[in-house]
Amino acid sequence: MTEPIIQVENLCYRYATRNHFSVNDVSLSIQPGEFVAIIGQNGSGKTTLVKHFNGLLKPTSGRVVVNGHVTTEKSTSLLAKFVGYVFQNPDHQIFAETVRDEIAFGPKNLGFSEEKIKEVSMKVMNEMGLTGMEEDMPFQLSRGQRQRLAVASVLAMEPSILIIDEPTTGQDWKESMALMELVRELNENGHTCIVTTHNMNLVSLFARRVIVMRQAKISLDGPTQDIFRYGNELKEAWIKPPDIYALAQSILPGVKLDKPIVPEDLAAMLVEKLNGRS
Repeated sequence: MTEPIIQVENLCYRYATRNHFSVNDVSLSIQPGEFVAIIGQNGSGKTTLVKHFNGLLKPTSGRVVVNGHVTTEKSTSLLAKFVGYVFQNPDHQIFAETVRDEIAFGPKNLGFSEEKIKEVSMKVMNEMGLTGMEEDMPFQLSRGQRQRLAVASVLAMEPSILIIDEPTTGQDWKESMALMELVRELNENGHTCIVTTHNMNLVSLFARRVIVMRQAKISLDGPTQDIFRYGNELKEAWIKPPDIYALAQSILPGVKLDKPIVPEDLAAMLVEKLNGRS
């Protein structure tokens, strides 16, 4: 088995303004190439957890090792070479005067050549549907466009690990699906992808592993289709599985799912059940 690309050991974190831990004794490992969704209600600790993966936060106690680097011993700028982090609110990330400058900023800081910067900038602008907006002012873009710009500016640094906090903020379903398809393509090309989200439909379609946070701890961790079977535990975490999973479990109790379920699959399983072949 390969070495984890992210290793979290007994992590505890307390914000200076709070008298309780926002992450409390959390341990986990993420392997290279995984596509992980971290879910939980607001305040469960999921965003605090992922901010430790690129050094934005340092443990109160415990240890986080990313790509072989103990985060407390390395600067955030060094970790940015292989960990890309996209904030939930793109306005907390965007600052340049033009789309072109925003995308080029990270690669310049990492020492990319001018030719390389131009190459990666054109590539990510095309991928994120920003071509033709190079000279536009970022804050004049729509919320969805600013979110895609934030993702593009991170992708331009070519990180091996991509973390997106609420990737579908400010986007409609079509835009959300297009963005998640891009993330899936990056994952299939070898990137380790981690998302935090409240959208369980997107989790069911894209993530291969789900980590459920509840009251600053991990309450569930496993393959996506297995996690959605834990109705009572998810309810305690204030998480509602996609309706199609609840329907599948009510019609076919105990059914084992090994891939994202869509209506056509459910109909086929029901026909097979009625025909006595399951």
